[in-house]
Amino acid sequence: MKKKNQGNVFVILMLALLTIVWSIPTFGLFISSLRSEDAVNSTGWWTVFSDLKNADLSFENYSIVLTGRSMRGDGNVTRGAEKIQMIEAVINSLTVAIPSTLIPILIAAFAAYGFAWIRFPGRKLLFILVVASMVIPLQIALIPLLIDYMKIDLNGTFLGVWLAHTGFGLSLAIYLLYNYISAIPRDILESAFIDGASHFTIFFRLIFPLSVPALASFAIFQFIWVWNDLLVSLVFLGIEPRYEVLTMRLKNMVGTFGTDWHLLTSGAFVSMLIPMVVFVSLQKYFVRGLLAGSVKG
Repeated sequence: MKKKNQGNVFVILMLALLTIVWSIPTFGLFISSLRSEDAVNSTGWWTVFSDLKNADLSFENYSIVLTGRSMRGDGNVTRGAEKIQMIEAVINSLTVAIPSTLIPILIAAFAAYGFAWIRFPGRKLLFILVVASMVIPLQIALIPLLIDYMKIDLNGTFLGVWLAHTGFGLSLAIYLLYNYISAIPRDILESAFIDGASHFTIFFRLIFPLSVPALASFAIFQFIWVWNDLLVSLVFLGIEPRYEVLTMRLKNMVGTFGTDWHLLTSGAFVSMLIPMVVFVSLQKYFVRGLLAGSVKG
């Protein structure tokens, strides 16, 4: 028993050490985002701890990055920074990411329920085609899809991006949710059918609440993937500034302010905040939903 406890302590210490080492770059990024331009260019972020009283940490860089204006009101702002205004790009990213996460979740949940519990001709063949489509790179579908969008005036609209992300994410969503929903005990559904419940009622009253772990697991994957996406947004939204998502705005910042590390670090940390909030909010479902959607049994 004593050796077992010592082994557990060793594992905990190793995990704690790995977590600390893994978090150092993120912590350094955050510290750099709070420092002035001169401090970032002259000394490393770790030098802050040698003289905390004179570190001069502030949210000035975040004010410039988000609004294009200085908190101090002294007009001492990097030239061109007034054009960043990342808050607009954050709103655009949320406008893209939230529907692009919710729409495939709802469609995939319906499809997974149909594949799992409704018998119809060609069910197995269709499911095989859905799973097989996961290996198709989305890059080869961009140009044909863009041509079709131009024919129906969907190019350059948020609806076009929503539909693109929905199509690219549906295969994985259906696969994960199918394995989870098909593992639900059959007795629960048969009891509901005996009581006269329809498929629609069973789905919303039983299947949907029981599938929350799998739904949350996919929501994390889909939201983070869409939030960090550059290619799909660039292809279907174009380069018009009022439609730029956060990744596009960061790309432009790297080109315009490639040496202004105090602004780049602030912009990078802004892009990390919302995905971190989403993951922390849903993490209790993450492992359970991922395992349930990946292992049949």
